[in-house]
Amino acid sequence: MLTPPTPPPTVKGLACRECGRAYPKQALYVCEDCFGPLEVAYDYAAARALTRETIAARPETMWRYRELLPLDGAPTVGEQAGGTPLVRARRLGERLGHRALWVKNDAVGFPTLSFKDRVVAVALSRARELGMTTVACASTGNLANSVAANAAAAGMRAWVFIPHDLEQGKVLGTLIYGARVCAVRGTYDDVNRLCSEIADARGWGFVNVNLRPYYAEGSKSLGFEIQEQLGWKQPAHVVVPMASGSLLTKIGKALHEFATLGLVEDAHTRLHGAQAAGCGPIAEAVLKGADAIRPVKTPSTIAKSLAIGNPADGYYAARAIRQSGGSAAAVTDDEIVEAMRALAECEGIFAETAGGVTVAAARRLIAEGRIAPDEPTVVCVTGNGLKTQEAVANVLAPPPVIAPRLSEFDRLQDTQ
Repeated sequence: MLTPPTPPPTVKGLACRECGRAYPKQALYVCEDCFGPLEVAYDYAAARALTRETIAARPETMWRYRELLPLDGAPTVGEQAGGTPLVRARRLGERLGHRALWVKNDAVGFPTLSFKDRVVAVALSRARELGMTTVACASTGNLANSVAANAAAAGMRAWVFIPHDLEQGKVLGTLIYGARVCAVRGTYDDVNRLCSEIADARGWGFVNVNLRPYYAEGSKSLGFEIQEQLGWKQPAHVVVPMASGSLLTKIGKALHEFATLGLVEDAHTRLHGAQAAGCGPIAEAVLKGADAIRPVKTPSTIAKSLAIGNPADGYYAARAIRQSGGSAAAVTDDEIVEAMRALAECEGIFAETAGGVTVAAARRLIAEGRIAPDEPTVVCVTGNGLKTQEAVANVLAPPPVIAPRLSEFDRLQDTQ
């Protein structure tokens, strides 16, 4: 089979979100004039060559939307990323009081079971285009796994910086790939500050620092898939977990881009943000109607993957929520665990704590009437529960032990 030709690049360059100043397609992430964040600017006229038929004819990976992803050529890292299922969650919907519920399940993403494989595939492919051979990241776990795995597959050198108290499953799930892992005493925000200094000093490709404009665009593919999997329609609501806030803003951008290109009708989807009560600076700002994001100095939640006290895209996530007419919720650890169990019991999906946050937030938003029970709603599950087993280990009773005799099983069955 002949490999289809790579379409011409549609990326014009980078542009400041605040003042609009244009920059070249380099490893840059902050505006020199106003210190605003940079993002990728596209030639949407050229991207109009992307049609439903073109997309459908391509492999079921995130790269079927490559005209809207920030590479100059074909991807060289993470070529199989994306293409995760959208599950019609009828039984979970019954438990939450909703009749049109779907779960976008990135807990089965390739290769490391989280949506971070999408953003890393873009960031590392772009790093190669820029001639970089060493990549790195600051991470609360899932990104660490993905950078380590994808760098190993690509033959790139990787450094990973994590808070010292991450879940053991995520630490092991990074070390196994041979990356250099450095645990830092402090919070994620402490780790991120250190990484910014190292990026400036070493010139490495930090996926969520100097490669951030490209890296963040990978999240759009999740939003593209939702629209295609709904039959080229936009949902009425999307509930998204928030750490830095980037995923929510990029899902919003994906909805806008598909509508702009005429691939779907604009349904004015409402975006809803989900955070943990122990670290919910974006949700707090939304619920209070505040413009400023008040940082959380000491996060305290079992949802460690969302525990970013000073979220880089917090202001933009809050703005996107308000502009869409959506809302937010910050849920307790008990609600998170209960939601993890509900998702597993109803749909057979074992989500990490961030997935519990999203389901618990959806439950609250439905109960409050912010999400009507008949309006199509997608809940985003972004990581696998095998990574955060500690969260449920103490609330699940161990199995009973019996001798290999039918009489003992009969007595056990009578007590169930």
